[in-house]
Amino acid sequence: MLTDADVACWLLKASGRPAELPDGPAAGPVVLSRCLRRSYRLGLVRPGQPCVLWVSGRVDPGVAAVGHIASDVREESGGPVVDVELTALADVVPRADLVHDPAVRDAEVLRMPAGSNPSYLRPREWAALSRRL
Repeated sequence: MLTDADVACWLLKASGRPAELPDGPAAGPVVLSRCLRRSYRLGLVRPGQPCVLWVSGRVDPGVAAVGHIASDVREESGGPVVDVELTALADVVPRADLVHDPAVRDAEVLRMPAGSNPSYLRPREWAALSRRL
């Protein structure tokens, strides 16, 4: 089981770039609601924590935006949801680059790409990714 010490940054996945996310950082941050899977991890998610948006798929998979958790987890008709405030990156940090980075290659999203939201980055993984942002 994860603890607060294990999680330096939440990683939320999308199966394609959300339409609400502008291209590039010039547009500034946007608030998006993201669906989560019900699990013990939801008790660790709190407003203010860093998060990144991971876009999966065959075209440009990787980290597309960075920001923070903007709300408490709440229950909606489809299940748990959280708001995140994200700023799009000028360029996606490619999955291929992260797979070859010794500090990041063991990240949950790379080991278990079909895993559900929320995923996470450990402190050393977040530090390595932060240097690329």
